[in-house]
Amino acid sequence: MTEADLIPILCTFLLGGEPEVRVGYSIDAGAHYIRIDCLTDTHAVEIGLDGRRSSLDSVQQALFAAALTGRAPMVVLVDTDGAEDPVEFNVKTAAGAADVAYRVIDADFLLRLQMTEPFRAKRAELLSRNGS
Repeated sequence: MTEADLIPILCTFLLGGEPEVRVGYSIDAGAHYIRIDCLTDTHAVEIGLDGRRSSLDSVQQALFAAALTGRAPMVVLVDTDGAEDPVEFNVKTAAGAADVAYRVIDADFLLRLQMTEPFRAKRAELLSRNGS
């Protein structure tokens, strides 16, 4: 499972946000854009995987996205092995120092959340139809 596979699950089902939002900005060099992993009403969220060197940029990316959108920065790391590794510790420490919200979510939980979504949606439909 890749980060790209998990972003829509985490963003949509758990955080209630919009995944992979493109946000533009302009500087002297012209127009540019970033893609924010998850944008909620309150947070610009960067999502990473544990143990991946690419996750080390998460705090900076969340801060930049937050500055562009006026939302609070957040980093969510997806834990694939149940143990805190050096990358997770590094990101957690940096997030704390920069006052960036930090969460860890279990990868298996996200997969279960995705697998059970059709059942939750059907239940909600039935409840709304019956006036409950």
